[in-house]
Amino acid sequence: MAEVLVTRRLVDDAMAALEGTGEIDLWEGPPTAIPRAELLSRAKGKDGILSLLTEKIDAELLDAAGPQLRVVANYAVGVDNIDIPECTRRGILVANTPDVLTEATADLAWSLILSCVRRVAEGDRFLRSRQEWIWDPRMMLGQELYGRTIGIVGCGRIGQATARRALGFGMRVIYHNSRPLPAEIAGPLRAELRSFDELVAESDVISVHCPLTPATHHLFNADVFARMKPSAVMVNTARGPVVDEKALAEAVRTGEIFGAGLDVFEREPIVEEALLDLDGVTLVPHLGSATIQTRTAMGLLAVENLLAGLNGERPRGLLNPEVL
Repeated sequence: MAEVLVTRRLVDDAMAALEGTGEIDLWEGPPTAIPRAELLSRAKGKDGILSLLTEKIDAELLDAAGPQLRVVANYAVGVDNIDIPECTRRGILVANTPDVLTEATADLAWSLILSCVRRVAEGDRFLRSRQEWIWDPRMMLGQELYGRTIGIVGCGRIGQATARRALGFGMRVIYHNSRPLPAEIAGPLRAELRSFDELVAESDVISVHCPLTPATHHLFNADVFARMKPSAVMVNTARGPVVDEKALAEAVRTGEIFGAGLDVFEREPIVEEALLDLDGVTLVPHLGSATIQTRTAMGLLAVENLLAGLNGERPRGLLNPEVL
């Protein structure tokens, strides 16, 4: 019977799918990531690991697990927490959960966009402070979206879904991507390819959807914010380290840009202190995939990937097919 480490309790449907599939070692400690020492200890002798983004799956962890480890199923689309080349070298399958969180994350990106341009979160905080107020023509003026330009940085599935929603707001779509979109995708989106510098200069809204790589670490920094429109907003639902949070806070504080919305953070769960005092910034705790339907679908796919790997089958979310 296979032995599996699950590093955090999943939604009920996903946990039920694991029942009877083997010996399950479930971390049920406090509401934090499993401590590294505990992770290394519990990984020993396991045939499979169902991990979250908070767990670093590297050579040290693979050494601790031992040679019988066959599959790492990541409960996420992003896999920057996993050393995939090292897993591949050892013949370990790595799988993620693509597709199922596309629409939910695009919805969240638009929640942040609307909150930023119309100062929704700021208005909510103002009323909850119980200050006296009266309607005023100059009160909390925001930005309009109709006829403006949205720049999509990283136009994969989630970037494309975010762009589709922009059409409903009558916006012009431009994008920057590692490669041009096929005509059959770019055409319906009316999406125009731009260099990164062109996109930064033209966009009224920038929505970040690129993966975290050495090249995209701090892609958005002080120099980039200085080249954005003073009326522009930026939202990030991709990976926290893509944005230099200190530079972002300074750009909003000084009025270099109008505002920002963040779902992910450089040192998650820590949030840059300077951001917390800024009304022009909307912050939410990594809620991109946080719908009942999506978190359930992610959990079921992660379990499916895990069981396929344990059974010598091809996981649906396989990222290193050369292992097979």
